[in-house]
Parts: sequence; C-alpha cells; structure tokens
Amino acid sequence: MDFPWPDALDAVIAAPKHHKLILENDRVRVLDTHIPTGDTVPVHTHRWPAVYYVIQSSDFIRRDQDGNVTFDSRTVPPGPAANFLEYLPPHSVENVGDREIHLISVELKP
Repeated sequence: MDFPWPDALDAVIAAPKHHKLILENDRVRVLDTHIPTGDTVPVHTHRWPAVYYVIQSSDFIRRDQDGNVTFDSRTVPPGPAANFLEYLPPHSVENVGDREIHLISVELKP
C-alpha cells in the first residue's frame, strides 16, 4: 500500500517532543513515546503496522486530523499491555488521565 500522507506528518518529525527514535534499520523502527498528563500530541501518522507495549497507561482521547474523536479509552475496559495496530492515519492523542503515558512501539517495515 502506498502511504498517502506526507513524510512531514511522521511521528518523529511532527511530534518529536513525544516520540524518540531508539532503533531503526531496514526491517523495524522502534519508538519510545511519552505523553505527559494534560499534553496533546500534535497531529501525526504511523506509517507501518506496529506492536505497542504499554509501560505506563493513562486515559487518553485519539482524534483524527479534523478533531473528531476516534477513540476514548475511558469508554472501554483496560486493555492488555501489548497491542498490535495497523498503520495510523493522521491523528492526535490527548492524555486526559492522571499519569504520564509511556509506551514502546515496534513498527514493522515491509
């Protein structure tokens, strides 16, 4: 699949305060993500499917690039510590909980 969004929206470029690149090669890219309480991550994308491992969770709201809510963690039971997600189109994440969100993502390149 051709990724339809510009490289400028890549998480590391568009939201470097929240996403730190800790490893990249031709097969994987590993990001360390921190979202402090009350912070909103700017609109960004994740080009590849990934395994997300949650080190510390908190309630959050994900919105699309137009500001529409696409997910609110407060509306579902807590999930497992590890999840698999396909690529993510342009979105923002707001930490509405009482703890910092900290996760590691392993993006799988084609």
